Amino acid sequence: MSGDLQVNKILGAVLATGLVIMGVRVGSEMLFHREAPEKPGYAIEVADTGGEAGAAAAVETLPDWGTVLATADVAAGEKTFTTKCTSCHNDKEGGPNAIGPNLWGAVGRPVASHAGFSYSDAMKAHVADAPAWSYDALFHFLGAPGKVVKGTKMTFAGVKKPEERINLIAYLHTQGSTGYAVPAPDPTRAPGAAPAAAGATPAPAIGATAAPATVAPAATGTTPPKAEAAAKPTVAPAEAAPAH
Repeated sequence: MSGDLQVNKILGAVLATGLVIMGVRVGSEMLFHREAPEKPGYAIEVADTGGEAGAAAAVETLPDWGTVLATADVAAGEKTFTTKCTSCHNDKEGGPNAIGPNLWGAVGRPVASHAGFSYSDAMKAHVADAPAWSYDALFHFLGAPGKVVKGTKMTFAGVKKPEERINLIAYLHTQGSTGYAVPAPDPTRAPGAAPAAAGATPAPAIGATAAPATVAPAATGTTPPKAEAAAKPTVAPAEAAPAH
């Protein structure tokens, strides 16, 4: 009987403690009740990227390859390759494929084309967007491989600094891709230049033969206009960097 009484005392004490705690909590809420302000003191606006359209608008400004490759730091590009790429890629002529394909001659090479390497379906499909690894294509891809080719087996986060990417591409160009033409300087890509109008013809690559200029037939009895002394060069399309 005394045992039951002792248990009842313990349970009563626990119950009383719980009631006290609950009472204190309720009382505190009543004393210190605060209402949330109708308008936050620091409103942070987040721009609406508009999905794919917004992503396209946020694309980085492409370099003027005809200018930047002439001044690129190839030694720095080699260092970037050594520290960030050699764990997955070999860049020597005749070298084996590793986790990623061999990158000898990668600049200008058709996408997903290196013999003996098993490319992901995503990279094979990327051929429709970038048939070859042009300078532009490499610049975009090396910046964020997983975003440019969603589903690629290449898990590398990317080379974020544009200057570092330019140096890396300049180095890769020396590794079996020297035959891939360097575009002529393009004034429309110079810092501060207005973007080229849609459909404008880019300047041709250095060493490329410009197409002959065509002159519209003159009206009867009028003097035909003089043909331009030289056709404006056209820029070779840029392409993306090799991926898995």
